[in-house]
Amino acid sequence: MPHFSSYASETPDRPAYIMANSGETVTYRVLDQRSNQIAHLLRNSGIHRGDHIAMMMKNCAEFLQVAQAAIRAGVIFTPISTHLKQDETAYILTNCKAKLFIASASLASVAIEAAVASEGLGICLSVGGEIAGFESLEQHIEGLPDTPIADECLGTPMLYSSGTTGKPKGVYWKPHAESIHVDHPMSGSVGAFFGFGLDTIYLSPAPLYHAAPLHYNLMLLGLGGTSVIMEQFDPAQSLALIDRYKATHSQWVPIMFVRMLKLPEMDRHQYDLSSMKCAIHAAAPCPIDVKEAMIDWWGPVIVEYYSGSEGNGFTIIDSANWLTHKGSVGQAIIGEPRILGENGEVLATGEIGDVYFANSRPFEYFDEPEKTREAFNEQGWSTMGDVGYLDEEGFLYLTDRKNFTIISGGVNVYPAEIEGLLITHDKVADVAVFGVPHPEFGEEVVAVVQPMEWSEATGETAEELTQWMRERLSGVKVPRKIDFLEQLPRMDNGKLYKRHLQDAYRAAS
Repeated sequence: MPHFSSYASETPDRPAYIMANSGETVTYRVLDQRSNQIAHLLRNSGIHRGDHIAMMMKNCAEFLQVAQAAIRAGVIFTPISTHLKQDETAYILTNCKAKLFIASASLASVAIEAAVASEGLGICLSVGGEIAGFESLEQHIEGLPDTPIADECLGTPMLYSSGTTGKPKGVYWKPHAESIHVDHPMSGSVGAFFGFGLDTIYLSPAPLYHAAPLHYNLMLLGLGGTSVIMEQFDPAQSLALIDRYKATHSQWVPIMFVRMLKLPEMDRHQYDLSSMKCAIHAAAPCPIDVKEAMIDWWGPVIVEYYSGSEGNGFTIIDSANWLTHKGSVGQAIIGEPRILGENGEVLATGEIGDVYFANSRPFEYFDEPEKTREAFNEQGWSTMGDVGYLDEEGFLYLTDRKNFTIISGGVNVYPAEIEGLLITHDKVADVAVFGVPHPEFGEEVVAVVQPMEWSEATGETAEELTQWMRERLSGVKVPRKIDFLEQLPRMDNGKLYKRHLQDAYRAAS
């Protein structure tokens, strides 16, 4: 696979990516020129191979230009979630030892405070407008050469875990090669399975700071395809963009499926979606009913995978295999899954335990040797903290995050199962289920529901949902309490920050 810059010579006017709202098109020639200028800026700022920079940027045209500049300058770059507050942002800036920080002007208040609170930070740059105390990226690269720097070498992203169960950790992989003219490490496995290629038109509705959208867009650029990048997800606009650009590939999280499925019938069926060859989803458990509905609607183009920022394992499953293994996240193509019991013993087929992967690519949590050690067992197998089981054919099934497993009256209750059921109810827009202390049972099950209409946040609706669940779940799984919230803390990367809710309820109890 050539470096994307080769397409700047061969097909300079080919769109590398298109911003969905504005329609701004960045061609391969422009991407090559801009990333070269930013690479020169990095060198001029004293940032060399192996140094770190950080970026807290909304989805915008500059995002991939900065990323490609870092990659061709041998720099380690850390995209930061645009939803973090000052303390968390400052923690990441300090922890990753960033020498340069680039932020979107719309995030000015957090960016300013985080920059002041961080340690060791040098130059701060803004995109999309002015930030007090920051300099303009556009002005800094004006007049810089748009040809490659003399010492190009391969850099790498270093993403931080989402922090849904604790402090975020920087997941570091050493660059897999010296030269920038090498294949993306996933192109021969994941990219080949998805069918990414020169003719791919990839709809990217998720934030680029998240691992999958970042890696898939970078991988596609190395194959000469075109991305359509949404500034933010909107269910109806997503369908319109598939129709308009004849998108062949896309990447989603389950809550996006839910919101598209809950559009009015007229909105759902007015667009031509027949160009879609591969609709990829991951990042959170997908309820079986939701996935069945998507396959009925879009056809057998839905492909699911399970992995994490650590990249220590990767399973994948297409629609055909999923229909005969409903609820599975597939078979492994990277790493070998093992299910371990409480004492580290390997469990038999069908038994639920901690999911580990053997013989996978090593990783480390940056500057966190103790946390790195904790992620591996004595055999060198590593875990992402999930619970599940394997069937006889090696298909992996996840039950929940280990941290969120509820033990009520000695029985393990997995919130994902309850959430997967509740989200299918017509009155539920989103839901979080977790355990809180109970004097008799140890823990009791609580559900916090975001209703489709806030006017339905009533005791009558709570009772209706409770009765509905009693007809479908065993008694121990039915939440003993249902509360309502106008907006759950779900980030636009699809992950539900349930820890914040759970901590508040536990403190109150």
